[in-house]
Amino acid sequence: MLRRIAAEDPDRPAIVGRDARMTYGELHTDSRRISAALAHAFMDARATATSGAHPPLPPVVAICLSTAFDTARAVVAVEAGARILTVVDAHWPVALQMQLIVTTGAAAVITDVPTIRAALHSAGWSGLVVGLDDLARTPSPASAHADTAADDAPFLMLTSSGTTGPPKAFLKTRRQYAANIDVSRDHLGARDRVATFAPGPMSYSLTLYTLFEVLATGGRMHVADRLDELWLSSRVHDEHITRLVAVPAAVTALTDAARRHPARYDGIDLIVTGGAGFPASARTAVADALPHARTISYFGTGELGFIGDDRAGHDSIRLYPQVEARVRGDDGSELAPGALGSLWVRSPSCSAAYLAGTASAPLTDGDGWASVHDQGRLRGRDFTFVGRAGDVVTTGGHTVALDEVERAFDRMPG
Repeated sequence: MLRRIAAEDPDRPAIVGRDARMTYGELHTDSRRISAALAHAFMDARATATSGAHPPLPPVVAICLSTAFDTARAVVAVEAGARILTVVDAHWPVALQMQLIVTTGAAAVITDVPTIRAALHSAGWSGLVVGLDDLARTPSPASAHADTAADDAPFLMLTSSGTTGPPKAFLKTRRQYAANIDVSRDHLGARDRVATFAPGPMSYSLTLYTLFEVLATGGRMHVADRLDELWLSSRVHDEHITRLVAVPAAVTALTDAARRHPARYDGIDLIVTGGAGFPASARTAVADALPHARTISYFGTGELGFIGDDRAGHDSIRLYPQVEARVRGDDGSELAPGALGSLWVRSPSCSAAYLAGTASAPLTDGDGWASVHDQGRLRGRDFTFVGRAGDVVTTGGHTVALDEVERAFDRMPG
């Protein structure tokens, strides 16, 4: 899509930040130059692929840049070649940055953060460390050509949120992400020329995915380094943004801002939220403060991809058409409709496995069913999520989902 729009409509805005922007034509040229320079640097450095992988993986490139705009540029460039990209938050503690770079087997780090450069040098790290501006200024070799990668080749490394233990690393292929983008196009409002605002660092998987879905559908991606640009600035109004993608906490803050400055947000017609539960009280508040905006809360995980959204109402999640689902008990047996257990799914967007050494339990079974052990109840095509495995307790001989208790309190007056 990037190549096609760059040829047919090169002046169409692609990525917009507070102080910088790029058209599709500029982004295509920029990404090809950076990608070619990175490939040339790899040849010079004889960078190795991720250790311990079989078959060998393409080289992993960690992106650790201080602005969301530059991170977006780097993501597009790294994705253009036969490489695996991962994003490291520039504001995390150095020890955590180092841990992620080492454990992901990164062969290169693109960074403008002096502290991580110094830490890598002090540790005697043997990989390539380079700045984005250095790559962008490097003249492309006359023989440079775009690397190619198969749809089933991994291109992105993500980690689990770590809510139920240490973060686990897993890979996404282009085909798996294409299945996610089909969902975005069909159900989540990602469309040609739509202006989408996804504030926050690209280390947030929600923000990172939004970059891919927007550029893959010909839209305009508005980025911000901080979530609070959503409610502390007038960018939504000034940049004619119509679609917002954000975590529920940011949507709640937006609701308060919309009551104080309603004209700032009167152009929003769709709010897409995910990554955490979106209670009925918050949905009611959004409807009151932004009566012209529709809200969709989706359910999914990085490992499994999109599973469904709240179109079913009544706290239920309607599964997307391509998703097969079942609920199993602790012994692995399939449970009756409405029984509480672990959700297992099969879908084109599911990852195959966690990387060796980052997880003790497998992601999938022998038949391709995958689970991150979300707990809930399945009735037909509707799933009621009640929390992760640690959010379900047994008391007095009864199994109680703590999320269902929270929902009961949420409905009580006052």
